[in-house]
Amino acid sequence: MPAPIFPPPQAYERAAARLRRWLKSCVLCPRACRVDRLAGARGFCRAGLTAPVNLAQLHHGEEPPISGHQGSGTIFFAGCTLACRFCQNYAISQEGWGDEMNAEDLAAVFLELQLAGAHNLNLVTPTPHLVVILQALAIARRHGCRLPVVYNTSGYERAATIRQLAGLVEVYLPDYKYSDNAVALRLSQAKGYVEHCRASLREMFEQKGDLELDSQGVAVKGVLVRHLVLPHNLSGTDEVMRDLVRLGGRGVWVSLMSQYTPMYKAPETPGIERPLLAAEYQAATAALDQAGIEHGFVQGLASANGKYVPGFVL
Repeated sequence: MPAPIFPPPQAYERAAARLRRWLKSCVLCPRACRVDRLAGARGFCRAGLTAPVNLAQLHHGEEPPISGHQGSGTIFFAGCTLACRFCQNYAISQEGWGDEMNAEDLAAVFLELQLAGAHNLNLVTPTPHLVVILQALAIARRHGCRLPVVYNTSGYERAATIRQLAGLVEVYLPDYKYSDNAVALRLSQAKGYVEHCRASLREMFEQKGDLELDSQGVAVKGVLVRHLVLPHNLSGTDEVMRDLVRLGGRGVWVSLMSQYTPMYKAPETPGIERPLLAAEYQAATAALDQAGIEHGFVQGLASANGKYVPGFVL
């Protein structure tokens, strides 16, 4: 496969300028808080005009096409568009622990990850910080950054925002968390999650299509959708799998995850106060098979300890 061709730095700068105007009455995510971030106001995600980075490192625990054999250059941004009661990274996503970085600082992080041997730049919960991220990518590209961008998101996105990223993101790594809006609202405070997730996924598929791997099995472009199985099938796995086939066809790549652990507010939340049962996960894997999905990864139940354990490749 030929070496990837990345957009010129000016393409990232133009997108950053367009999205910066949205911050005057912020509508980057489906919450549409409409606060004036340019004047210092903060909405649900608490994001400002710099990007709070909690951790940046080589990550070997992602799906095989993302981590590869050298690791994914993963940047964990603080803040999130969701408020999941079971979030394993709540200290980052909801308590906002992170060092504020401007575009120059963040570009330096990107370049350091490339020097460390990362296969990609894995941006975790990037949407609240898109303006700074795009500015940083422009700087990093000018200084020789040749890593593909992985957009690692909860799936609670505005399709209009994803549309602004056309040509600027190589791999989309979204969640499809729920098939029921009432559950999404109760567990993640996400109004209209299903419709927003579907619309943003449709845009991602139109932009990038099925996942494509290089000769080493590392993703170079495309979409890989994650789905975390919840107790009592609160995630609606059977409907999610059917919907993914409707959206992306049988060639869609799926990562079915068993790593649910009752953390943060989960122990006090009816329905998710206990770990996943083996029978529940077996039903989820059966739903994936019945949907006719041909590509992807299934975690073993040992993944509940926080490490990605692939069960088998579909």
